[in-house]
Amino acid sequence: MPTGFAYLTVVLVWATTPLAIKWSAEALPPVMAAMLRMMLAVMIGIPCLWLLRQRLRWDRLAVRAYAAALPGVFGAMALSYMASRYVPSGLISVVFGLAPLLSGVMMQFTAASVRLNAWHWSGCLLGVAGLAVVFSDAMTVADGMLAGLLLLLAAVTGFSISGVMVKQVAVGMHPLAQTMGALTLSLPCYALLSVCLGEQVVLGDNLSGLVAIGYLAVFGSLVGFVSYFVILSRLSAATVALVTLVTPVLALALGALFNGERLPLMALLGAGIILVALALYLLGDRRVRRLAPVGT
Repeated sequence: MPTGFAYLTVVLVWATTPLAIKWSAEALPPVMAAMLRMMLAVMIGIPCLWLLRQRLRWDRLAVRAYAAALPGVFGAMALSYMASRYVPSGLISVVFGLAPLLSGVMMQFTAASVRLNAWHWSGCLLGVAGLAVVFSDAMTVADGMLAGLLLLLAAVTGFSISGVMVKQVAVGMHPLAQTMGALTLSLPCYALLSVCLGEQVVLGDNLSGLVAIGYLAVFGSLVGFVSYFVILSRLSAATVALVTLVTPVLALALGALFNGERLPLMALLGAGIILVALALYLLGDRRVRRLAPVGT
């Protein structure tokens, strides 16, 4: 898969995923909806893996690679589904916009990482300021938005940890095999969490929610994760996460257009600050590449 096409796919899938998550979590209990999404993706993906004459490895190195993806495919997703009941879908994408900043900071503790420059750190500090503005607005709302934001902050932290870990341990793995292994490993985790939360199946007539689960199974979990692992294997973890510079704008527009979502003024201000922070971080990455010696 060409890197550019995979990158565009990730942008489009991530932009539409928050709204689909919100709809699907309205059709089923949130963790159960996420588990059904992953289960359907595995049922579709394993035969595709066989058609490509690939096998799902279970040796020690492969299991390490799958486990490295768990904070993203299980932790981040489960928390995002739980948060979707309290926050607008567009805000999910905005908070996930912090992923490149968190990834960059985490990569400072790896041996082969590029050191952050002044532009990077400026973006990180401004991102924290934007998040503080969003949280300050949520603290004045009594409908659970603060709890939802805390869940999202934990989710994006898990997602960022996963991106850095996968980059370190999943070298040479086929993207579809990496996706299927991680999703398969996540299913018992979803089942256990759902039981611990006391979730029960309550099927209603929410057709849009059920369609959203199918969409997320095919595009969010299969096409999206495969494309994500493709670009993650070819680009730096922080650069991959920069797709979130575009997706919050698209997600906010989709939430307003199809779900009638309207963010309070302070939340919009905080979202704007986070996007500016990401732009500063991107500028820092460009300066690093420009100053890098030829051939490195």
